[in-house]
Amino acid sequence: MNISTKPNEIKLSEYLHRQKKISKIIRARRSVYAGDFIKKEIPDKLLDEILTNALWAPNHKMTEPWRFLVLKDRYLEQYGIFMADYFKDSYLELNAQAKIEKLEYLKNYPLNAACLIGIIMVRNTKINLPEWEEIAAVSSAVQNIALTCTAYKIGNYWSTKQVAIDYVSQFGLAENEKSLGLLYLGYYPSDLKISKKKRTPLSKKVSFFK
Repeated sequence: MNISTKPNEIKLSEYLHRQKKISKIIRARRSVYAGDFIKKEIPDKLLDEILTNALWAPNHKMTEPWRFLVLKDRYLEQYGIFMADYFKDSYLELNAQAKIEKLEYLKNYPLNAACLIGIIMVRNTKINLPEWEEIAAVSSAVQNIALTCTAYKIGNYWSTKQVAIDYVSQFGLAENEKSLGLLYLGYYPSDLKISKKKRTPLSKKVSFFK
């Protein structure tokens, strides 16, 4: 069945339903951290859908300045080990037991994620756009991932810590590529209390000129 997307062919009730649904998803999006994940795989078709939506982000001159690495299974373990090694000198002031506990926490932290997604910005070598435009495009792609995950009740958050950036940088990046960190994806318990942070009222953030 073909569904028309022309405004004059969409019933008002259907339009309002779509509008409410979209607004609800946007406003429900929150960061859910890996410590709250439960171990469960994302079906391949759904993961493809999530990543395909990322490709439809706006980008200037259609440079599509992104590449994604989907990391699962042993790479979750590998990243945990990488983090523990990365931060091992940060806990020198702790006693031996406390240091062991901190490092074990880091090792185990990614393990319940369904996957990690390495975020890579790819600069077009023939079209010289400002870097901020390309970063904005990649950020829009990540937001598309986050919104799709929210619609399917999949937790996610973008880690831009230096450890995440450095880890992705190990995957043979070209000279025109730059790591922008890791996106964690994973399911969470149905009774998990999601942050209900509020936003500044529209009146304080928007100025109208006529």
